[in-house]
Amino acid sequence: MPERKAQPRTLRPGSTVGVLGGGQLGRMMALAGSAMGYRFVALDPAPDAPCGQVSPQIVAAYDDIDAARELARRADVITYEFENVDAGVAAVLAEESYVPQGSALLHTTQHRLREKAAIEAAGVPVAPYRKVASLADLKAAAAELGLPAVLKTVTGGYDGKGQAVLRREDELEDAFRRLAPERAGSAASLQGGPAAGDAGFTGAEEDAPLVIEKFVPFRCEISVIAARSPRGEVKSFPAAENIHVNNILHLSIVPARVPEAIQRKARELAEKLIAGLDAVGLLAVEMFVTGDGELFVNELAPRPHNSGHYTMDACATSQFEQHVRAVCNLPLGDTELLTPAVMVNVLGQHLEGAVGRFCTDDEEANRLGVIPKLHIYGKTESKTGRKMGHINLLCKDTADSLAWVEQTNLWRN
Repeated sequence: MPERKAQPRTLRPGSTVGVLGGGQLGRMMALAGSAMGYRFVALDPAPDAPCGQVSPQIVAAYDDIDAARELARRADVITYEFENVDAGVAAVLAEESYVPQGSALLHTTQHRLREKAAIEAAGVPVAPYRKVASLADLKAAAAELGLPAVLKTVTGGYDGKGQAVLRREDELEDAFRRLAPERAGSAASLQGGPAAGDAGFTGAEEDAPLVIEKFVPFRCEISVIAARSPRGEVKSFPAAENIHVNNILHLSIVPARVPEAIQRKARELAEKLIAGLDAVGLLAVEMFVTGDGELFVNELAPRPHNSGHYTMDACATSQFEQHVRAVCNLPLGDTELLTPAVMVNVLGQHLEGAVGRFCTDDEEANRLGVIPKLHIYGKTESKTGRKMGHINLLCKDTADSLAWVEQTNLWRN
């Protein structure tokens, strides 16, 4: 049954925005929206969640229908800050309250096969892929697509979790057992039961717990944050070049170090996708850039995104203000880049050094002409590999900001 579209409303400052999720994205959204005069209330299972430190919080599980309805009662409009919010709860709220984003895109982006099909339907290229329901599927797909390839779970997984890079045929079975243990216990799955397209296999994406993607020999990875309001206005932010370490985003460099024509094309693809998906709010579009300048979409995120944090200090409008503007049906803000910037993530192992550095004179920043802007998320527990904050480095040349990152030695552990 198609999702019923909410009748667009314009929410004036003074209205209350309900946020499903109380992490750092909700916190930064609330801080940006509060400056515009909006109130916020978050729903998150963690007491004293980052968003709950700057706005009221309902402490409850994401799949708690009663808590979600309480959120709806206290809010004039509801949004979400990360895509693993229970889609069933979002669907109930879409029927009983005002959720301009709806639940359809959430349902799509929570499942990699549905997401890839939606991207293709919008006329945007993705890397070749095949769904995998059995070891037989995996072997056939690996032979067809070639190795290396990337095997991923169709649901869950972030920052490199739930995936494996396959380089040799003898790695296939072990990867299948690790990523689909519930199927690995089936003799048919391991010994070559029905493969996709064979008799006995429905072909529905829900039957396939994994997807294998052809490895794209890319020059770099970039992302574009696009915004769309219920009135149909679309705007995108400048493309960021992203560098990952241990599958976690380390740096976002803006402007991306690719030709301007590729930057324009990336923004066009992101705007085409958000319009084609009839999305509201923000859509982060991650892409590979090949050596000959082709673009392939890798993943989508229907929310503010780590690679868009540079906008907080470097653009006329931040991604968080833009998201509030979009879900409240205000005119979208100007996305002009005011200064080159590099965003660097602060993980748990970097937190003490980063905070200490900001309490003393920064000789490297002064010498390089870089302006560091620290953002700490307020998470109660610091862990290795956990995102605890970020630093936006404003500069005249991104090479100077990259030199600052290198010379501070904070990111060597």
